Amino acid sequence: MNIFRHRPLGLLAPVVLIAVAGCSTADDGGTVAVPTPDAKTAPICRDLEKVLPRKVDGRSRQDPDPRSAYTAGWGSPAIILRCGIVRPPKMVDPKVALGQDPDAIGGGVNGVEWLMEKEDDGTWRFTTSGRRAYVQVTLPKELSGSDDSAQVLMDLATAVKKTVPEGLASMRH
Repeated sequence: MNIFRHRPLGLLAPVVLIAVAGCSTADDGGTVAVPTPDAKTAPICRDLEKVLPRKVDGRSRQDPDPRSAYTAGWGSPAIILRCGIVRPPKMVDPKVALGQDPDAIGGGVNGVEWLMEKEDDGTWRFTTSGRRAYVQVTLPKELSGSDDSAQVLMDLATAVKKTVPEGLASMRH
């Protein structure tokens, strides 16, 4: 379900693209947990890495440590992308599908559907849904509530649509 289909993008940015953080984000040291995708997912993630944009929301690409084909970053503090993560538990929560969980909602940006999870600290984490690999994006607090924060997911949508086919991702968790 695309709950943002009939809403102007200007309304989407402040509501959806609040700061994102979580256990898998980059810290001030520029390190990030590298996913270990399965054999079906790894080639998809490597293809995605090859076509990711040089800039996201005007920030230049600066990949985190350790270097990996399954992670990417832009700017400092970094916008972080991780490909091949395990399915988030909320992805199968019936309350999320019905829109009854205020800490996890679904929505689409430029043809890519996302699970948007509110973390305990009030920030958000975005994970693709309806794709054959789970791609997760986290944003630094500096992008919290900014009108142009929607640009992050818009900048990544083309690469995701081009390389991560629609369908069901691996059921591992």
